[in-house]
Amino acid sequence: MNTDQIVRTFTDYFRERGHEIVTGGTLLPSPADPVLFTTSGMHPLTPYLEGRPHPQGRRLISLQRCLRTTDLDEVADRTHLTVFEMLGSWSLGDYGHEQSLRWGYELLRDGFGIPPGRMYVTVFGGDDEVGPDTESLVTWRELGLPVEPTRDENWWSHDPVGLCGPDSEIFVWTGDPGTPPQDTPTTDLRWVEVWNHVSMRYRRHDDGSLQPLQRPSIDTGMGLERLVTVLQGHNSVYDSDLFEPWRRLLPPLWNLDETSTRLVCDHLRSAIVVIGDGVRPSNTGRGYVLRRLVRRVLTTLWRSDPSRTLSGLPDELLGHTLDHFRQPLGTGPVREVLVDEERRFGRLLERGRRVLGRPEFNGPLSEEDYHYLHDTHGLPRELVTTLRTP
Repeated sequence: MNTDQIVRTFTDYFRERGHEIVTGGTLLPSPADPVLFTTSGMHPLTPYLEGRPHPQGRRLISLQRCLRTTDLDEVADRTHLTVFEMLGSWSLGDYGHEQSLRWGYELLRDGFGIPPGRMYVTVFGGDDEVGPDTESLVTWRELGLPVEPTRDENWWSHDPVGLCGPDSEIFVWTGDPGTPPQDTPTTDLRWVEVWNHVSMRYRRHDDGSLQPLQRPSIDTGMGLERLVTVLQGHNSVYDSDLFEPWRRLLPPLWNLDETSTRLVCDHLRSAIVVIGDGVRPSNTGRGYVLRRLVRRVLTTLWRSDPSRTLSGLPDELLGHTLDHFRQPLGTGPVREVLVDEERRFGRLLERGRRVLGRPEFNGPLSEEDYHYLHDTHGLPRELVTTLRTP
């Protein structure tokens, strides 16, 4: 299956079971939300998981684009991306956890063709506050899948306080098909998590106590890029059809090693999506996240060749990304933002080199030096470190 077929299989399956598609998908939360970007599929639905009636009913699905800056240092491995999409299904006080697990298993087995022998699940095994999730344990055993109980790994909470509950994670074996899996998901990284089913049963209060919800709900999330990678039999998300234009067009443009290629692909793709949602570079908030993404790309490109420029990015890459994320902005405005930020960063580097060339900055820098360079000359610590690295 290609990516479009995978999304269609997911949505068709749940629509046949009475779910309505939630429209939208922007990275930008509502103005009242203090979070800079949408970080998960359930993020926009939090008020409805807490009890507010949803205008589209109690069974919902969505394809939500998300951004997580916490994963920036892990980008360039096999699975982490800065901007990604989440397939999600929700029961807002309607069907229960057992039904969600059975539908999830059926879709993976029959809809996506994953053999049961390549699946493993983990469930909440209980702790000092809450007993084991026996409902999930019994359901999975009835379905014939191996189960590994855990503690913290299968307790979901978005924040220290608020909605929470036990979850059940479904893993798929990505090792050699000819070698039967021997170990469990917590002991072998070849088991890749593809789908998390959360039983939203509690609210945690400021004092740490748990209050059972009057209307428990179900929240599931499945990373699209990771699912595509598994179903297409690839070792990395960067080898899937989502990144095909990037892997085809970037190497002739810039000769980079594999780690640098992945970082540049991820950060440029993410920057295009952020720009497409209306954000522009700045020194604070969302704009600073965008600025950081673009400047990390430029730092990587200029490390071995300062003449490299974003002005030569093929239109196909910009258009492919905007089309995939369903953004109407044209490629021209996106290119203008990227090139303008490149010019600004180039001027900042020139100024930084002049300032850091002063005798007082020849030796090790103190915290006071870093504060001075940032507050007086606009040179952030990570840039100063980059300029001083041989």
